[in-house]
Amino acid sequence: MHGNRLIISSILLLFTFFLLGTRSVSASEQDDIYQQRMELYKKTEAVTHIPWYYLAAIDQYERNIRAVRKDLPKPEGLIGIYITPEVWSGKLNPITDDTNPTRIRFFDGLGADGNGDGRADRNDHEDVLYAIAHYLQQYGPYEKYIRIGLWEYYKRDKTVSIISSFARLYKQYQTLDLNEKHFPLPLHVNYSYRSTWGHARGWGGRRMHEGTDIFSGYGVTVYSTCYGIVEMKGWNRYGGWRIGIRDLNNTYHYFAHLNGFAEGIRVGDLVEPGQPIGYVGSTGYGPPGTSGKFPPHLHYGMYKDDGRTEWSFDPYPHLKKWERETRQKQKR
Repeated sequence: MHGNRLIISSILLLFTFFLLGTRSVSASEQDDIYQQRMELYKKTEAVTHIPWYYLAAIDQYERNIRAVRKDLPKPEGLIGIYITPEVWSGKLNPITDDTNPTRIRFFDGLGADGNGDGRADRNDHEDVLYAIAHYLQQYGPYEKYIRIGLWEYYKRDKTVSIISSFARLYKQYQTLDLNEKHFPLPLHVNYSYRSTWGHARGWGGRRMHEGTDIFSGYGVTVYSTCYGIVEMKGWNRYGGWRIGIRDLNNTYHYFAHLNGFAEGIRVGDLVEPGQPIGYVGSTGYGPPGTSGKFPPHLHYGMYKDDGRTEWSFDPYPHLKKWERETRQKQKR
């Protein structure tokens, strides 16, 4: 999958650094951040009638892409939404970083005063969130109209789809804390894996291996590694029966060479960490139904969407981390 996509090592390193971090935030600190964000989302919802879970979804999407894009400033503070000075102030506004709400409106800028201090400050998290909500408000508070507003703002179908998926997750679970992960196979079965991301593959033309192979027996249960939404399910001549799940970090989790799918699993379903989604097999490298050309294993891949394109990165360090965390959870 995605065999022809360019993998930029510098971006990979940046993303891995961001994801693993150099300073871990304590659970209590993170809970405080979530609480403050939720309060702000719901305060803005009360004024604009844009559902809090859509505001949270936009904020989370923007925070994700800012973390991995070199052309955008890194996210700081409570809210991750970034609005350029030109969009905030208005294209023809001679004051490029204007804070005057009246002048901004005159020049058709997006900026607005969200906290009633008389200033429209794009560095103020209340003003920024209110400005986005006020923009969507002109289209209407219902989902189909919000999606139209999102498309007009981002001009990208995939972005609208991702934000809508995030909103569904937040609405379903009524919390911002959906970062739990789970190892994709049961820990009590025989399995083995090592780092094979970036190795050469030859079937179907020379290409790079965009994942980690976890070898195990036929029919071993495969679990979702995250909270997410099923974006894809079906056959691929390389991956055989496979399923793809996108999480709230805008990471696409790819499970391939499956022997079959868990009963009832469908595209569009919301899934949780540790939920069965399929079974280990050896399908692929041919037309639908091809199996047995290699030993049974789960091909597990991770892909990052940065708002413009999607690229692969090495899942091995994440699998090792989730393996430890899953083992610790099961000991409790």
